Amino acid sequence: MKNTSAIFGTLALGTLTLFSCTQEKKETAKQPAETSSATGTPSTGRIAYVNIDSLEANFEYLKNEKVKFEKRQAEMRAELDRSAQQFQNDYVAYQRKAQAGTLTQAEGEATEKRLMQMQQSLKTREEALTQQLMKEQMEFNTNLQKQLDSFLADYNKSKNYDYILSYTRGGSIMFANKSLDITADVIKGLNEKNPVKEAAEAKK
Repeated sequence: MKNTSAIFGTLALGTLTLFSCTQEKKETAKQPAETSSATGTPSTGRIAYVNIDSLEANFEYLKNEKVKFEKRQAEMRAELDRSAQQFQNDYVAYQRKAQAGTLTQAEGEATEKRLMQMQQSLKTREEALTQQLMKEQMEFNTNLQKQLDSFLADYNKSKNYDYILSYTRGGSIMFANKSLDITADVIKGLNEKNPVKEAAEAKK
């Protein structure tokens, strides 16, 4: 019999993950190449970045969905915990009767069969809930990516950046010039376009 922590191990998916965001170089609104006064060579292009840690902490839609996801995860864990406890209780009761010699051979075999079925059912349910949780997380991440892509595409129509990078502390970008940080603009814009907020306003 798996203990509770082992059963729940496969459900520990962690917090919601935000994908890196990039924008393709605009072909219809190119800006003249800037020249470095130090080297006299053309610059590589306009670049900005979004601080993912700040975005995750301040994007209301993401925060709300994270709370819902964690609640759903807790409900799944509680369901498995109840089933595991029921199995444990039935197994202990069976052992006591077997040790006391109060079970006939037929009753013992029937109980063992029932316990095996309970254990298999618990395992199957665990796998199903794990897959369901992973599917929900993947669907949310895909939807979130679409929101970011759509917003940045509109945002960049007036900004004309060649690249919008994602930045996170400890990530692959070791240093970022704060003057290139557009996180505040992105958070403000995304919160204004918050699907939950728009749905609530539509009901008024």
